[in-house]
Amino acid sequence: MPRPLPLQRPARTASTESSAGGVQSLTRGLRLLETLAEAEGGLSLTVLAARAELAPSTAHRLLNTLADQGFVDQDATSGHWSIGLKTYRVGAAFLSARDFVGESHPHLKRLMEASGETANLSILDGSHVCFIAQVQCHEVMRMLVRLGSRIPAHASGSGKAILAALSPEKRRAVLGATPLEPLTVKTIVDPKALERQLETIRKRGYSYDDEENALGLRCVAAAIHEEHGEPLGAISLAGPIARLTDERIAKLGPLVAQTAREITERLGGVIPDAA
Repeated sequence: MPRPLPLQRPARTASTESSAGGVQSLTRGLRLLETLAEAEGGLSLTVLAARAELAPSTAHRLLNTLADQGFVDQDATSGHWSIGLKTYRVGAAFLSARDFVGESHPHLKRLMEASGETANLSILDGSHVCFIAQVQCHEVMRMLVRLGSRIPAHASGSGKAILAALSPEKRRAVLGATPLEPLTVKTIVDPKALERQLETIRKRGYSYDDEENALGLRCVAAAIHEEHGEPLGAISLAGPIARLTDERIAKLGPLVAQTAREITERLGGVIPDAA
């Protein structure tokens, strides 16, 4: 019996090699943008390349290309790299398309005035929550967060509000992506304990973060839903534990939940039945 001929792999032409290299360069360039977005005040080439796990020469070449297109800037004095105007425009286009930031802002302002605490709006970004809007309170001691910054979902009031609103399958996918790392001694890192708390949050309609993200800071939050009942994001109130006592959280929780319902209705969304 004749032996079968070996399988032949298609030869790599110059065009396919160029295409593969282009995809790799794009991936690395996006990694640099993500790394810069998580930094505050810019990064040196050495630090940026190390965090993005790239050779400095590769990072420098990609940064120059991104700078030519307006996606990054380099400070003439320090030489540090930072996010450019065009990157901001791309992000703003996403927020504008969803439009729930603009719709939520008046509600956040009223929530801040009614509570005296800083009001935030955040969305789920992988296994983290990302802050996309904030109305700061007038207190000297208040929460300050850089828009675009991210914190682990399991260690934040907003994150737990969104996790509680997800289907079990989606929640397992989010929580299974990364370990439940402790940010403080109060961070919940036991999956079963976290699931029990998420069940309580579903029934109660709001969540709270008891110094789980940062010691001395508390947060109470509720999810915003879209037309299919899926969570779009969450609103929250955050402040020092000296002001956000157990008694105040018990009063502010229903207020935050009611505000989340108002935003959901404004967006044409539907809040699932907790039962």
